Amino acid sequence: MFELRRLRLLHELSLRGTIADVAAALSFSPSTVSQQLAQLEREAGVALLEPDGRRVRLTTQGRLLAAHAARALELDEAARAELSSSRHAPARVRIAVMPTAAEALVPAALSLLEERMPGLRLEMVELAPETALFELQARGFDLVVAEQYPGHTREVSPGIDRTLLGRDPVRLALPPGDPATGLAELRDRAWVLEPQGAAVRRWAVQQCRAAGFEPDVRFEATDLVSHARLVAAGHAVAMLPDLVWTGGRDTVRLRELPGSPVREIFAATRSSSQDNAAVTAVREALADALSAHDPR
Repeated sequence: MFELRRLRLLHELSLRGTIADVAAALSFSPSTVSQQLAQLEREAGVALLEPDGRRVRLTTQGRLLAAHAARALELDEAARAELSSSRHAPARVRIAVMPTAAEALVPAALSLLEERMPGLRLEMVELAPETALFELQARGFDLVVAEQYPGHTREVSPGIDRTLLGRDPVRLALPPGDPATGLAELRDRAWVLEPQGAAVRRWAVQQCRAAGFEPDVRFEATDLVSHARLVAAGHAVAMLPDLVWTGGRDTVRLRELPGSPVREIFAATRSSSQDNAAVTAVREALADALSAHDPR
């Protein structure tokens, strides 16, 4: 009989690629991970790993068992959720959210959950969507709040379900005294955008190119509140979603972008948690918080 904890190590290795990364993610030493995987090989009776330079990689049999390990972990999760629900035990839900959701949605969702599911323990980490969605697959979180912009659909991963929480308009944000009325007039302005590699950065640059210019990106920041403050202080222009304006937006001038684009805010969960009442309650509370959000 295979030991589930060892199967998880193999599953993690199939996702992360190196024993060192598996050890770091699960707070083990690399030698412990190696020893447990060696024991799993003995239990399987076949080679699961083979040398790849100074690292190791999964053999054909290793990839086969890793796929079975993923299904075993899904069944374990579903069974635990059902047993917890049947005995009305206190639930814990771990979520990873993007910065704007951490500020604008999570506090309101927590207030709703206090009424709807007293005793629920919600744990939150703020992470970029790319990292958070990967960690969801690796079972580091139960739910992820992420976004996608028009024409930039995020990769669809097997075993991961998405639920649309709502849509968030994206507008031009200008300093209070900036006379521009549209995107085409901003070719000579300093811009603040997210760092290179972010999907929203690629989307924003494409909007500028469609308007006939290359943006002069002088400032980069992952936190959109930093973008808003640079704009309010008169040092940059930006494209910002309405969700960033928690607490008011009267410090900047907002103008519509061509086509009035919106980003989709979605919750991602593992398919194995679809019957988990606590995860469902958190997702519904986040959707209601977004629906009630007033940026004014």
